[in-house]
Amino acid sequence: MSSENQFLAQRREKAQTLADLGVKLYSNTFKPADRITDLLPKAEQLEPQQKEEGGATYSIAGRIMAMRKFGKAAFITIADATDQMQVYVRKDTVGDEQFSAFKKYDIGDIVGTRGQLFKTKTGEPSLHADFITMVSKSLRPLPEKWHGLTDVETRYRQRYVDLLVTPESKETFHKRVEIIRLVREYLSDRGFLEVETPMMQPVPGGATAKPFKTFHNALNMDLYLRIAPELYLKRLLVGGLEKVFEINRNFRNEGLSTRHNPEFTMLEFYQAYATYDDLIDLTEDMISSVCQAVKGTMNITYQGTEVDLSPPWKRLTMAEALVEIGGVGPEILADDDKVISHAKGLGIKLEPQAGAGKAKTELFELLVEEKLIDPTFITSYPTEVSPLARRNENDPSVTDRFELFITGREIANAFNELNDPVDQRERFEKQIAERGDDDEVHPVVDVDYIRALEYGMPSAAGEGIGIDRLVMLLTDSASIRDVILFPHMKPEEKMQEDQTPDQLTDNG
Repeated sequence: MSSENQFLAQRREKAQTLADLGVKLYSNTFKPADRITDLLPKAEQLEPQQKEEGGATYSIAGRIMAMRKFGKAAFITIADATDQMQVYVRKDTVGDEQFSAFKKYDIGDIVGTRGQLFKTKTGEPSLHADFITMVSKSLRPLPEKWHGLTDVETRYRQRYVDLLVTPESKETFHKRVEIIRLVREYLSDRGFLEVETPMMQPVPGGATAKPFKTFHNALNMDLYLRIAPELYLKRLLVGGLEKVFEINRNFRNEGLSTRHNPEFTMLEFYQAYATYDDLIDLTEDMISSVCQAVKGTMNITYQGTEVDLSPPWKRLTMAEALVEIGGVGPEILADDDKVISHAKGLGIKLEPQAGAGKAKTELFELLVEEKLIDPTFITSYPTEVSPLARRNENDPSVTDRFELFITGREIANAFNELNDPVDQRERFEKQIAERGDDDEVHPVVDVDYIRALEYGMPSAAGEGIGIDRLVMLLTDSASIRDVILFPHMKPEEKMQEDQTPDQLTDNG
């Protein structure tokens, strides 16, 4: 029998022994009155070997994370959602019956206990238990405490274990919640209305991506998990809601990587009578403010690289970036045939119908994007690759659009919104004509959206920010899977009953 199977067998034997003693393995009667984080300061004030005066008792519940047994006494460490605390359990204090059952408890069990605060002679804040009971029996051992979950894939697949034994993971997700709260408050304080738009849509729009498709039986129609909320949020602008935002999931049936997950969290917001210049200022202020609140500084380190988020941030047109950073000659950018030839010469594959705008964008991604470490706004994207953005009035070949790059990756995308229904229809039709063999990318024109524009949409600017990527930046996380509680993974090759996390141990 493998060591893993031995551990599991031992756990089940102990569970059966406890059940035979009349112990409820999964009780629902113990209700803790206190949180560990509130008790620790009280215990810290005591002198070594001193009990709190007054005889006050406290009750806590949590998981046993460590255990030291000494015959008729034991020290255990209990962790609740707030912190960890040592508990002293003595046979002559809790009684023979409870102590007999307690001897069968394991690391990983969830217990409830009650007692008085004291400090050990070594200065450890502790609870001297006069009562202890089982709340939930753990049938699988936790990973060995000094190593935790050393296998990254196991951490992602078994996040419930990762959170138990990896404090850094728990801290990351606490920060994620804080970042989203701060973003929400920032926009709400400036008059933006938080809304909810459909997750299932009859026409997948708002971005160029392959959607997930399903079928609604009652409506007898295909529906698509949304790839972006953009077209619905702009319908709200038509309806007179002048400042709106949504923080929610998008779904794209595409590849997996350290930067991509099939479902991800986006912030999208739209403001009537604003321009993308206004959103540049807002974005710069919002992200730097959130960083200051979360990190206590705007000078951060991401994967060993120093990044300064202090405003003002650099601003370059795509053409300027290609010349200054990408080393592309201005004479090449000025000639459509030359820029296409240059791109192909660098190994970039272009569809036959692709124009100079597409070639410039591909060159930017190849030669510039990863070099943009400190925050940089890239503006003046080619119209060819911006089907929903407003053309620049002085140069119709580009749009009033920006993308924000930090640490070599896109964080935000924004533009002055196209509100001309005739121009919008033409761009939709052109996009469909150029989609190639993939008929799942924008399969039809969204005629209802065109109809909405025909009622008149005010001039506006809108923006999308990848929440997951922002959290990665502010938590120094290398992979998007580090900041998503349950990232999508390939199926496990073999799922057996005896599988346990790596680096198993037991108190044996």
